[in-house]
Amino acid sequence: MSLARAASARPAHGTRERIEAAALRLFAAKGVAGTSMRDIAHEVGVTEGAIYRHFASKDDLARALFLSRYGALAHGVEAIRARAPDFSNRLDALVRLFADAFDKDPAGFAYVLVSQHEHLRDLPASSPDNAVEALGRVFADAMARGEIPEQDVALVTALALGLVVQPAIFRIYGRLDAPPSAYAAEIAGAIRRAVGAA
Repeated sequence: MSLARAASARPAHGTRERIEAAALRLFAAKGVAGTSMRDIAHEVGVTEGAIYRHFASKDDLARALFLSRYGALAHGVEAIRARAPDFSNRLDALVRLFADAFDKDPAGFAYVLVSQHEHLRDLPASSPDNAVEALGRVFADAMARGEIPEQDVALVTALALGLVVQPAIFRIYGRLDAPPSAYAAEIAGAIRRAVGAA
């Protein structure tokens, strides 16, 4: 069956989602530069033209994928900040948020990790999709309420992110036998010690 016939045999509903899923797998495995639109079209079983009906370019697709996942983390952080009563509860919920994001979408999590430097340059600190800034506000709140010692918010945020992200990276490369969610209590404890909350 030709590619065009295969594409027309599939339902149009969900084409964008299938494109995004295939692009994520390929971007996480080969990088954006190492993946062509033809690769993505072949993976989905559509023509390249079908992809261009949804995304203006590969860069547009790459940015949309990044912002959807990174933005979801930022919104999750803000939701936890709004509902959790104190730093300890917020921290536990935040670690679960990041661990669950990895468990549910390892390719998406890996893609955010490997592409963040390319996309974060253009994301304003004031953007509601900026997860790092949202995390920083959690730590600033905790300092203002005396729950953790006053310190450099950016450094504390970087330390916490490192403690969350490295177990995910080790899992991706097979150095940990279980996903980050299996280590949530240990990760939260390490962050508490790092920021002086323990």
